[in-house]
Amino acid sequence: MKIHYRVALSIVLGTVTAASGPTRSLSAQSPTAPVLTLRDALERAEVDGYSNRIADGMADAERGKVTGALRGILPSLRMEGGFVRTNDPIGAFGTTLRQRTITQADFDPDRLNRPPAIGNYQGAAVIEQPLFNADAWMGRRAASSGLEASRSNARWAHISTRVDVIRAYYGATLAREKTATLEAAARAAHAHVRQAEAMVRQGLATRSDALLASVGAGEVDAQLADADAEARTAIRQLAVALGQGRDFMPVLPESLPDAGRIRAVVGSATAGADAVARTEREEAGRADVEAARHGLDAARLDALRARSLYLPRLNSFARYDWNSANRLYAGMPSWTVGVMASWSPFAGASEMAERQAAAGRADAARAMADAADESASLEAEQTRNELQAALARLDIAERSVQQSAEAHRIVTRKYEGGLATVVELLDAAAVETQSALRYSAARYAVITAGAQRLKALGRDPAILARLDDASASIDNSSR
Repeated sequence: MKIHYRVALSIVLGTVTAASGPTRSLSAQSPTAPVLTLRDALERAEVDGYSNRIADGMADAERGKVTGALRGILPSLRMEGGFVRTNDPIGAFGTTLRQRTITQADFDPDRLNRPPAIGNYQGAAVIEQPLFNADAWMGRRAASSGLEASRSNARWAHISTRVDVIRAYYGATLAREKTATLEAAARAAHAHVRQAEAMVRQGLATRSDALLASVGAGEVDAQLADADAEARTAIRQLAVALGQGRDFMPVLPESLPDAGRIRAVVGSATAGADAVARTEREEAGRADVEAARHGLDAARLDALRARSLYLPRLNSFARYDWNSANRLYAGMPSWTVGVMASWSPFAGASEMAERQAAAGRADAARAMADAADESASLEAEQTRNELQAALARLDIAERSVQQSAEAHRIVTRKYEGGLATVVELLDAAAVETQSALRYSAARYAVITAGAQRLKALGRDPAILARLDDASASIDNSSR
């Protein structure tokens, strides 16, 4: 049975409207300021959330590794330039020959043995093209799988942030509703005090009745002070979840959505999923499972890269050289092309170390993938049970609100007729206040359990933004 919370609260707290204490700032917000909806909060966190920004930055860094792996695949071009001066016999004769200025006099034995110093500006354009580097190709594939793992981790971070935002957003709304509930309870309690004092003056009650009523009102005031502090902390937690600064003070809904709307939205969002079934569709939806699998692929390919270090390498190059006594890139050019094969069957055991380390990383990645798969199955089952328990508690809390409200009404009539003591009246008021608070907490528990359930199933918790419609209807009907 649906219960409109504000109607229920007015019944529970005796329709007392006269304020008896200071009004809390967090429960009295400007009616003209726009209300921060859950959809707005999720959009803010998507861009500004700290975890999202960290995860996106790490994914961008991983993209750099993929680009760096092209070093052994794509051609390279470099320009060289320099100046040398020498009187070394071979160097001097070779420099003269490179500059294409050789003459018959340069073959004079005395000049060949004791040449004058000669200067040379050297310039070159060099192109190198790898032809076969197996480790580079395997490294490229491993880096690509690592990039996919990082992107999946980023998607999982965004999903986790959405759950945190839902928890913080409705946690702050719950704190505001709790404060409003206790403010109304405090007004009712102080009204009981005034009523008891009036009856004492009329000789219809004893002094102890007024004192007990005052004690009860003081207890509610203490709870209200605690709730007010909790509400301020909840606002700060929401700001952190959204990646906002200390000055962030949003206007929140006056209360959580009603129970019927919560059941409808959460139920439709989580329907049609078997918690323990590990279907391909559900497993593909878990970004953390995807990340672990891509990480395993990357580790396996990295192990292949380490083994390919034992294979020969084949590379080609082409050079265009200039040599001049006057300036860079001057004189008659020359060219050189070639192919170079190299093989290092043993390089100080470095290949063995790479292979052993890569094999260890592959074993660890395999264990992480298995653990992610099993954890996903466990979380799906666990969140199903938690959601069912939260829904059961909501049913109980909803009935308790009605029952405690009716009980308080009956005891109030009996007290006014002299058939009940003030202790019974205060106890009835305390029970209905606690019932109202438990009803709020139960609705919050269903929302957060639903968000965790969606996350466990690999679905987008942002679908719970449909609850914004319920909040709007509550606010409109209460004005």
